[in-house]
Amino acid sequence: MAGEFDFIRTRLAPLTRGHPAALDLTDDAAVLTPAPGCQLVVASDMLVAGVHFLDSDPPEAVAERCVRSNLSDLAAMGAEPLGYLSSIAWPRTVSQAWREGFVDGLASAQGAFSLSLLGGDTTAGPGPLTISLTMLGQVPAGAALLRRGARPGEDVWVSGSIGDARLGLEVARGALPADPYLLERYYRPSPRLALGQALRGVATACLDVSDGLMADAGHIAQLNGVRLELQAACVPVSAPARTWLADRGQAGLVNLVCGGDDYELLFCAAPAQREALTALAARLGVPLTRIGEVAEGQGAVLRDERGALIDTGTGGFTHF
Repeated sequence: MAGEFDFIRTRLAPLTRGHPAALDLTDDAAVLTPAPGCQLVVASDMLVAGVHFLDSDPPEAVAERCVRSNLSDLAAMGAEPLGYLSSIAWPRTVSQAWREGFVDGLASAQGAFSLSLLGGDTTAGPGPLTISLTMLGQVPAGAALLRRGARPGEDVWVSGSIGDARLGLEVARGALPADPYLLERYYRPSPRLALGQALRGVATACLDVSDGLMADAGHIAQLNGVRLELQAACVPVSAPARTWLADRGQAGLVNLVCGGDDYELLFCAAPAQREALTALAARLGVPLTRIGEVAEGQGAVLRDERGALIDTGTGGFTHF
């Protein structure tokens, strides 16, 4: 198996794509200069085998999922990606072929988003496989989207569809029949970078749906001292998810809105922005759905067509 420095030189250094900030991965840190008038946006996320992805997941898919899910944090801030750092603790039992496949997955994800590796660290240990990516982005000074800012009377919107990744995970586990669409949504989420940048000055509060729609709606509610009233009938679901829901009813929908890993953008905006957001959805080719409103009160609630509360439990994934 190749040594650490050979691995960095032969496999990781090409991922810098010649970016000057990376210094060919020969120094201990990157040197990055943001564009004039911009602020740096820095997001760090950790993924652990058996917790954030399956031990049986293909290495290429693990890498794609890592990059794409981390980019979603930049999208939620309205930032433009500049590059990333990667720190990986490889189990001593991991094969050279698995490591090679992982790097191939990084290269594929980079290519999709014109991204470059700028630095990081790599080591070996007893396991489990632990991957930490730090995404670097930039945003015009003072223009970053934040979770704070929502006010009663505003609309609540979400991009794309909810629950596909939750079902894709079950496909990957073998608990549901093979479905390429759902599996793709689990392995290769689509960070809404263009949408996030377009929402600067439009959205009053924004985050990406990682822990589950209800849990993340709860984060916005808590930070702003408001209640997010969501309508179950308005939650957007894909055709495969709708088929899965057919004989599962309300309990099935609760599973989807609490499932997590959607990496769609959940945001609030004034009612005066409805027409502009409809036009934006058409321009970007990204569905945007108004799913509720911001109200006085606290927490996030889901109501059925009669207005009755639906019990969603804890609302989604918690890290502890």
